[in-house]
Amino acid sequence: MPLLNKLRSVSADGPHSSPLSRLRTVITVFFALDGFVFAGWVVRIPAIKEQTGASASALGLALLGVSAGAVVTMMLTGGLCRRFGSHAVTVACAVLLPLTVALPPLTHSPLTLGLVLLLFGAAYGGINVAMNSAAVDLVAALGRPVMPSFHAAFSLGGMVGSGLGGLVAGHLSPTRHLLAITVIGLVVTAAAAPALLRHTPPRPAERARDAEPKVPHVRATAADATRRAGGRTRGLVLVFGLIALCTAYGEGALADWSALHLEQDLHAHPGVAAASYSCFAFAMTIGRLSGTTLLERLGRTRTVVYGGATGAAGMLLGSLAPSVWLTLIGFAVTGLGLANIFPVAVERAGALAGPTGVAAASTLGYGGMLLGPPAIGFMADWFSLPTALTSVALLAAVAATIGFTTRHAAAA
Repeated sequence: MPLLNKLRSVSADGPHSSPLSRLRTVITVFFALDGFVFAGWVVRIPAIKEQTGASASALGLALLGVSAGAVVTMMLTGGLCRRFGSHAVTVACAVLLPLTVALPPLTHSPLTLGLVLLLFGAAYGGINVAMNSAAVDLVAALGRPVMPSFHAAFSLGGMVGSGLGGLVAGHLSPTRHLLAITVIGLVVTAAAAPALLRHTPPRPAERARDAEPKVPHVRATAADATRRAGGRTRGLVLVFGLIALCTAYGEGALADWSALHLEQDLHAHPGVAAASYSCFAFAMTIGRLSGTTLLERLGRTRTVVYGGATGAAGMLLGSLAPSVWLTLIGFAVTGLGLANIFPVAVERAGALAGPTGVAAASTLGYGGMLLGPPAIGFMADWFSLPTALTSVALLAAVAATIGFTTRHAAAA
């Protein structure tokens, strides 16, 4: 139980670590937990598809429940974070997430699967907004672009979750597997929650209000400037949200369809097919672990542009390659390319507008996941699944294009 011992040591607030370092460790644990739980569900999609008797398009509509539940709750979560604090909301959603992941294997039709995925998606969307808001506050306090490290923990959790899922896919039923994930998730949350709740996140909006000029005519001028800046801020948040949408589409597509592509189109063993998302998540982990250094050297714009181009090239290989191993290499290259785009988009939106910015960018981002499952499902029925997956490459290229064309506005 080394993980629990480490969490207990973090909760104890040892004398040899700073408060910000302890907070960074605890937030990282919640990102990893989110990725672990989500990946556990993803690798059992083929088995649950067979259990429910769903076609590709019916499965796509059922998977829409995850994104629909997430998007509906994201803007609400921004308000909850402002009222109760992002740390408390993170803990609450971290309890709901593992509880709801146990529900999909209990279903036996596409309709009931879609309904329970609404609940799972609501918990997933809530924890993503809350923990990203907490991370944005910490990034501002640290003064370094460390946001990719949190998303690296998400990818690492996804890699571990999908890797374990691949190992147990032939031995445990989806019900037992996801119930075990529920237990693990609740234990980790119970161990990490006290340390997170002990810290109070900063409230930059309140500090800005307190600093407002007191001279009447200066206040009016400042109010006019604030309105102008507010419109510009909303526009930039929209830009970052669109970039997040394009890349979240790719992450969601690989999470939902990569295992099925290998098993159905390339006739891979179920264990190898389940490891496809692990390949992608491992590459994303490596890319995000080096993300801070990359951002310090290249800056945000070039990171987005180069990442989008790399992701597009990798996904063309991953979707059209004729062999399992070339496909896995393509998925890995895609993971490296997309690794830091979503963290950059969410961090910039949060820096501009706090939890509301995180919620707005996340809502647009997960709109990509909302669009992805049914779009790929229908395209797979109309054409083929490999052809449908090339849409990931197209949107990665769009993200790079948006990043390049708005580079001066975003840098200002």
